Amino acid sequence: MTVSMASRESGRATTSGLSQRGRIAALVAICLAELLVVLDNTLVNVALPSMAVQLQADMSGLQWIVDAFTLAFSGLLLAMGHLGDRFGRRRFMVIGLAGVAVMSAAGALSSGLGQVIAARAGMGVFAAVVFPATLALLINIFTEPRQRAAAVAAWTAMAGMAVAIGPTIGGWLLEYFSWHSVFWINVPVALIAIAAVLITVPESRADHVARLDRIGIVLSLVGVTALVWSIIEAPKHGWLSAQSLAGYLLSIITLAVFVGWELRVASPVLNMRLFRNRRFALPSLAITVSYFAAFGFLFLITQYFQGVKELTPLEFGIHSLPFAVAVGFGAPIATMMAQRFGTTAMVVSGLLILAVAMYIAGRTTVDTEYVGPVVVSMILMGLGFAVVQGPATESIMGSVPLDEAGAGSAVNDTTREVGGALGVAVLGSIMTSIYAAHVSGRIAGIPAQIMNPQQKELAGNTPISVLEIVKAPVNPLLAPAKADLIHAMKVAALEGSQAASYVAVGTLVVAAIVVALALPWRAERLPSVLLGWRENDTAAADPAAVSSDQVGAVADSISRS
Repeated sequence: MTVSMASRESGRATTSGLSQRGRIAALVAICLAELLVVLDNTLVNVALPSMAVQLQADMSGLQWIVDAFTLAFSGLLLAMGHLGDRFGRRRFMVIGLAGVAVMSAAGALSSGLGQVIAARAGMGVFAAVVFPATLALLINIFTEPRQRAAAVAAWTAMAGMAVAIGPTIGGWLLEYFSWHSVFWINVPVALIAIAAVLITVPESRADHVARLDRIGIVLSLVGVTALVWSIIEAPKHGWLSAQSLAGYLLSIITLAVFVGWELRVASPVLNMRLFRNRRFALPSLAITVSYFAAFGFLFLITQYFQGVKELTPLEFGIHSLPFAVAVGFGAPIATMMAQRFGTTAMVVSGLLILAVAMYIAGRTTVDTEYVGPVVVSMILMGLGFAVVQGPATESIMGSVPLDEAGAGSAVNDTTREVGGALGVAVLGSIMTSIYAAHVSGRIAGIPAQIMNPQQKELAGNTPISVLEIVKAPVNPLLAPAKADLIHAMKVAALEGSQAASYVAVGTLVVAAIVVALALPWRAERLPSVLLGWRENDTAAADPAAVSSDQVGAVADSISRS
């Protein structure tokens, strides 16, 4: 791919006419589009217990409701980032928003588990069209480093706002309507976002783009899907069963071929040269691991609040606010602090805060009070997540040239979504395996007067079935047996969550050590040949065209610093 000075200037020309007020209006519109994408997952998490009952979904089915979106999203982000660079980022954002609205309506009209999963996958496809364009447009509009950092902080904080309002709105909807409403709500939000983008956001595209790497896209999608599929289905078939081992092997081989192909192809969908730059690669690792922990935590806490504490969806939404407020509060502050103390200090601190939060969450028991360890773990989780995201994102986007903003944004977003998908798959499957091992024998011996075979199957797979068991009337003579079963299910769920939390703690600590040892601690100004599009560096920029090989050479020099 060739990045010419002319293309950089054309990218600047599309935004230079915007006033400061116009840039802020564009930022609001872009963040609204981002809100829609992030909001959907938080709404669906709240609705999982209702879906489990009405759709007769086991834990694997619930994981697929979450991960169908995430897999389609993460698998297509790279391709859509490149296509947005080619055909216009605003145009792609509008197309994606319209598609999310249509697929949300399809989800709302679904009557079976398969239909819901298919609709969620379709939403993921169109969300992948929207998301790379959000960050790419931001760094094209805000080209001055300090303004760009502030815009990235707002972009990161929007995720916290989505987490804040998602469970609460979802809980309110489920209080008065069915689970279908969590899909319907996306339609008006998407229409408002489309209007706002068309009015306030200027078009932006790269003048020179290479051929699309279709083989790379297919290989990445197959490899990631096979891995997540195998992990989600492992508790059902066995972690070392022939089916699981075949899935692991397929994913490893496919991803290895993908890496080899990307290193050889002239215009890769994932530019491996970027990973030679430690300021790109290590923040990407930190984001992946933090999303692994955060998405896994949100999935587990859904089981805790509704399966163990027996909260209604609205009560769950209100009780989850400390996590969301901490993200929204911490993201902009962390990004600004990174300007003073450096990216490495902030990212390492954030990963360690996340590790402490997961450890505290793992110590939760059936009798643990909400005001205490539970609230503390949520606040620390939100703060740690925010401290990693803002500085790491700013570092990643500051390491790519403006003309490759969509592709760079797509890489940044892909690391998030792969981490999130693996978090739900791995931590959810660990919890499910331990939970099922503890309760399956006990549930099998429960009299038919307490539970029918269908209820037993559901109870053996997910602790949120407690909500239905509590409601079910039984003979007073059987009430003690019912209470004992409910308590045993709650204990088993928390034992599974504890094991999953400790796996997350270990992963976070290892990532923190790697980042601390390998990522430079001192701030460093990147060469103007790579960042010549910045306002402060324009005069120093090399007016000659910069090839991808030269970008790789610059990345090599930085990685050796």
